[in-house]
Amino acid sequence: MKVNVYSINGEVKEEIELPAIFDEVYRPDLIKRAVLSAQSARVQPWGNDPMAGKRTSAKGWGSGRGTARVPRIKNGSRAAFVPMAIGGRQAHPTRAEKNHHEKINIKERRFAIRSAVAATTNKEIVENRGHKVADLEQVPIIVEDEIEDVKTAKQTREIFQNLGVYDDIIRAKEGKRIRAGRGKTRGRKYKKVKGPLVVVGEDKGISLGARNHAGVDVVVAENLNAELLAPGTHPGRLTIYTKSAVEKLGGLFQ
Repeated sequence: MKVNVYSINGEVKEEIELPAIFDEVYRPDLIKRAVLSAQSARVQPWGNDPMAGKRTSAKGWGSGRGTARVPRIKNGSRAAFVPMAIGGRQAHPTRAEKNHHEKINIKERRFAIRSAVAATTNKEIVENRGHKVADLEQVPIIVEDEIEDVKTAKQTREIFQNLGVYDDIIRAKEGKRIRAGRGKTRGRKYKKVKGPLVVVGEDKGISLGARNHAGVDVVVAENLNAELLAPGTHPGRLTIYTKSAVEKLGGLFQ
C-alpha cells in the first residue's frame, strides 16, 4: 500500500510503501481484550478491613428465650456481628488480595497492536469512531520528520491546520462534558473526547508542542500500545505518523 508523505506545510513531498504491519487482519475482539488488560493493570487493589463489624462484645444467649439465636451485645439486646444485623460484618467483603489484572498472552497483545495499527488505514473505521476525516485525502497521515522538532503550541496548531486535522481537535475540545452519576464528586467530574494520535520515531520536543491541544496524544513508536490506538476499546483512531516512525513500526511487534 503506497501513501503520500506530507511536509509540515501540508504539501505532498514523496510517496512511500507502508510496511506489512499496516496490512494486518482486523480483529476488534483481540484489540478490545488488549485494551481491557492494559486498563485493569492500573487498578489499585482495594478491600474492606478484615475486622470490620467484628469489634464487638456480642455473644449468643442460647436457646430457651424465645428470641433468634444471634449474637447480642452485652448490657442490651441489640444483635451484632452477623451480616443481617445493623452494623454487623459484611457477608462477602471485597478482599485486598484479589488480583484485578486481566492477563493477556504476549503474542495476542502484539497481534492486537498490529491489528489496531492496520485499522488506522481504514477511512470507514476511522470515520465511524467519530473523527472528522471527510476532507482528508488519505488516512493515516504520514508527515516528514521535521515535526518532531516542533516545541510550541502555536507551531503545532499551524501544522495541524495544514494537514487538515485541526477540525478534529476542535471536535475534541467542544466534546468535553460533565460526567453523569456519582463520579462527579469523586475526582472525575469531566469526560473528554480523544483527538488525533501523533506517533513519532523520536521525541525531540513535539510532546511539549502538542500537549496543550485537546484530545491529542504523542507517543514514540516503541511505546505504542493498543489503548492509545483504540481508546475505550474502539479501534480506528485518527493517527499521524512520522516517516521514521513508519520505518520503525516495520520491525516492531512481530
